[in-house]
Amino acid sequence: MPRDPSTDREVRREHRRSTHQRNRSSTNHDRDRDRETDAEREERRRKRRSQSRRPTSTPRGGGGNESDAPSSSQGLSAAALAQLNKANAKEKAKSRSRPTSRQPEERAERRRSRAPPLPVEPEPGIRDARDLALEWERSRGKGRFAPPEEQEDAEREARRAARRAARERERTRERSRAAGYESVGQGYESGEPEGDRRRGRKKGYEKVDGGGGGLAPKVITVAGPSGERYERDRGRRVVSGAQLEEGIENVRDRKPHRSGLRGGGFMGMNFGGNSEDSMLRSKPQATESDLWRGKPRPWYKQKKKLWWLVGVCTVLLIIIIIVAAVVVPNSGKGDNKRDNGSGGSSSSSNLGSISPDSIPKDAPSWLNPFVWASTDDFNLTYTTETVGDLPVMGLFTSWDDSARANDNVPPLNKPWGDYSKRPARGVNVGGWLSLEPFITPSLFNYDSRYGIVDEYTLCKHLASRCSSVLEAHYASFVTESTFRDIASAGLDHVRIPFSYWAVQTYDGDPYLFRTSWRYLLRAIEWCRKHGLRVNLDPHGLPGSQNGWNHSGRLGTINWLNGTEGDLNAQRSLDFHDRLSKFFSQPRYKNIISHYGLANEPKMTELSVPAVLSWTEAASSLIRKNGIPDHTIIVFGDGFRGLNNWQGELQSLPNAALDVHQYVIFNEDQIAYNHSQKIRFACAGWTEQTLQSLDRSTGFGPTLVAEWSQADTDCAKHLTNVGWGNRWTGTLGPGGTRPKDVQPRCPALDRTCSCEEANASPDRWSDGYRKFLKMFAEAQMSSFEKGWGWFYWVWDTEDAAQWSYKKGMVAGVLPQKAYDREFDCDLDKIPSFSDLPETY
Repeated sequence: MPRDPSTDREVRREHRRSTHQRNRSSTNHDRDRDRETDAEREERRRKRRSQSRRPTSTPRGGGGNESDAPSSSQGLSAAALAQLNKANAKEKAKSRSRPTSRQPEERAERRRSRAPPLPVEPEPGIRDARDLALEWERSRGKGRFAPPEEQEDAEREARRAARRAARERERTRERSRAAGYESVGQGYESGEPEGDRRRGRKKGYEKVDGGGGGLAPKVITVAGPSGERYERDRGRRVVSGAQLEEGIENVRDRKPHRSGLRGGGFMGMNFGGNSEDSMLRSKPQATESDLWRGKPRPWYKQKKKLWWLVGVCTVLLIIIIIVAAVVVPNSGKGDNKRDNGSGGSSSSSNLGSISPDSIPKDAPSWLNPFVWASTDDFNLTYTTETVGDLPVMGLFTSWDDSARANDNVPPLNKPWGDYSKRPARGVNVGGWLSLEPFITPSLFNYDSRYGIVDEYTLCKHLASRCSSVLEAHYASFVTESTFRDIASAGLDHVRIPFSYWAVQTYDGDPYLFRTSWRYLLRAIEWCRKHGLRVNLDPHGLPGSQNGWNHSGRLGTINWLNGTEGDLNAQRSLDFHDRLSKFFSQPRYKNIISHYGLANEPKMTELSVPAVLSWTEAASSLIRKNGIPDHTIIVFGDGFRGLNNWQGELQSLPNAALDVHQYVIFNEDQIAYNHSQKIRFACAGWTEQTLQSLDRSTGFGPTLVAEWSQADTDCAKHLTNVGWGNRWTGTLGPGGTRPKDVQPRCPALDRTCSCEEANASPDRWSDGYRKFLKMFAEAQMSSFEKGWGWFYWVWDTEDAAQWSYKKGMVAGVLPQKAYDREFDCDLDKIPSFSDLPETY
């Protein structure tokens, strides 16, 4: 059965009382001797001497003169005499212990002088009561109880002091109330509403009820003057008058603890331990506010300010995240996240072969390998040598033209022969040195509000970051493995698009100057290594020759058109002047098979005579600068129609007309069903090619430098960044579907969809795969009736139907370009009735 705690308390209390009774006589005597003055000691001695001359005892209740008092020899027994002497001694001790009117104050003064001072001086209203409590505690002795008479006097004096302190607090409160505040303890309780009270709590005070009320200071641990440690008592209540009036017995009977509840101590002081002495050994406390008096409280001690700081930091963090999400959108991921397309990666592994001291500190970036994103297969020996005012930095002095792409073609150091008999089978590495949004959409993944739609607006937006972003793309999107894979695919030519800022930039141009130049030179060397012949393709000329995004700048044509048309035409000639001088070096005579003048000049909007005149001037210039006669000069058909070129530019030696064939950019051809598209590729384009080859009906030598197996224009950003497509009738900004625009899929209704066309190749049906491969091989067969073809493009990030590499993996392009299953046998074209014409 569990014991009753109250019984235990009574047992301990009785034990303490009995211990006190046993020690009282000796301790009171010693204590009284310590307290008495010299005069009192002399008086005591005098009385002892006088008493020694008197009878030793007087009968209890006896009266009369001393002479009448019987002595021990006058009939008192020994036991009675001992009892009488004991009573007399007790009476004398009582008289000696009864204090005079001045004794309590003198004793309190002596004990105050011996007690250690409080570490911090408290406020006046609290100090009086606290000092009184200390005086009362000290008056009881060092851990021992005072006699009942002295205890009563001390308790009475304590109550008087408490009332005086209460009156003093009331007077202080009345004085402070005039200023709008009520002084309470060491804090302030505002006469105003809750707001000022909260300010009091913020300074380290808590509201308490009764016993003087107000805000109680939070007690903390401090070091006393003699090194003692006084313990922290956070949130303790200020002792009330009622507690002072409870008396020593009530206080002593309370169980000692450190929680600061009522009865735990006086004025915020704890009684530590469980022994009698430890209960009565007081520890003066200092308050938290005392420690910071005269100094600002640390910010971390002010919870309200701390929460304000946390809130402000949180808001700022949210704002930064939002701004970063808008200003640096997911396209930033495209800076580093790149489907390398060729499985390669950039590196600077051979920088250890040169010393940094070998590069002048003022060397421009295109001459300083230590700032290049990739140094693989570059000659890093510093040189300022130029040809045609273009640097040769990065090139090795020796080369080898003995490689061949495959067994069906001659090595580079042997003549190719007649292209009408051995047509070129090539591919474009587009979207690399001249950006095109649908090829690398990650570079253009910005909010439409920024208007980033081409390389011009991209570099203008990126500003100083344009260099790092674009060179990272140059170094990773095309690598040596790209050209190795091209040769393995049975291809033998590579068309490399690049733009005028590889050579020169002008005021106001945001383009990255000259960085792409060394990547162009390295790509040519990689082609040489794998036996691939090169078609140089200036994709963007100053002012833009067509106003399309792949020319560098979308919008107005400022080449041979507008106020700066003639200026930009001359700049284009200057570009070719420097370019042709550089590529007329002996090292390029075998590998440069085609030299382009201008990609897709939009002759439907330009002056045809002006374009023809410029073409003649450019051709004459590059021949004059040393481009070999066996190198084919290529110029675009300008979308005039092949029959309109009959008789034009016949004076140009070894020149070829470049035509780009796509069914998807023609309003009528895109609406052909599956079998009609294949039939048109075999019959229609073959007929056009043959007519163009005949100088009586066309220009003559004709090649197809761009084509694709894509049968829709659904690829993202193909028609422009953020635009829709013809297939679903959403062509235009924002990809909306105007009511008056008819979808151009074969169904010609609202069921047209881009879902399957844009799906991953592994989701294509077997019937769709069969169509795509047959459509591609039909075009190859048709274009080989002319001087050959170049597929657009080798690889893309997402658009699988535009990637030769992805098409081979998906099985919709032949594994070898020269080994095909379909060769335009019209009788073998199926109906594809199992394929939906809407996707």
